[in-house]
Amino acid sequence: MNEQELRALVERMIVELAGQAPTPQVKGSDYRPMEPEGNTESGGCLEDISQVDLRQQYLVKDPRNGPAFLDLKRRTPARLGVGRAGARYKTATMLRMRCDHAAAQDSVFSHVPEEFVQKNGWTPSQTLCGDKDEYLTRPDKGRRFDEANGAVVRQTLGQSPKVALVVGDGLSSAAIEANAPDCMQAIQNGLKSYGIQPSPVLFVQYCRVGASDHIGDLTGAEVVCMLVGERPGLVTAESMSAYLTYKPHIGIPESKRTVVSNIHRQGTTAVEAGAHIAELIKTILERKASGIDLH
Repeated sequence: MNEQELRALVERMIVELAGQAPTPQVKGSDYRPMEPEGNTESGGCLEDISQVDLRQQYLVKDPRNGPAFLDLKRRTPARLGVGRAGARYKTATMLRMRCDHAAAQDSVFSHVPEEFVQKNGWTPSQTLCGDKDEYLTRPDKGRRFDEANGAVVRQTLGQSPKVALVVGDGLSSAAIEANAPDCMQAIQNGLKSYGIQPSPVLFVQYCRVGASDHIGDLTGAEVVCMLVGERPGLVTAESMSAYLTYKPHIGIPESKRTVVSNIHRQGTTAVEAGAHIAELIKTILERKASGIDLH
């Protein structure tokens, strides 16, 4: 008796005990895939689910008050009204969640291209981190520069600038590519309209917010304005923030920073945020304070 005959004998015994009909055996050579139902086009493309606006997607079947819920959804990109299939998410909801999670991972592990930095006229520099893995596991190294990069910082921003402009990749390269150029242009234009001369723009690879403190010690800047990619979530992988610090130095409390967050196309747009940041910098210079000291 070979293995296949033994398997069939055991199955028949189990079926007899359970009082059920045996499962028909299908040979691999006899298998034929089923034809898909519905009309399919050869070479067609599936819908890009990442382009669906969650604020307009309502998947609840037979809602009690659909228009009211839709009005609520228009006010937030949160995953409300996603419906369910039994006790589980619907396929569309699960696929969108996996899509957004993949986009967030890509944003964290990818780099801002060198060509992008050069195109915008920013001077590149790098913290003590040697690669992305070290950046993620050693946040402390993302706050400091070695001697060579420290010299680049001083040469680019100058000594005792009134406003030092910095762009850091942070935890989202996608956020920088999507928002930083327009936002920085709006900041520069706004500062010039207030009679404030900004510094050239320094780009910092493997950057943490605390790198602005070391920049303050290296240059003696009165205000450091840093645009940095924020940790991506499931709503967007392109969220950027601006951190404004008056006379930053190593060891300054986090409460001394003024923050403008949620800079992305579904939140505060880059140009609008840039204009607001320029006004905030003007206020910080006038009051000589930032963070909780500003109020």
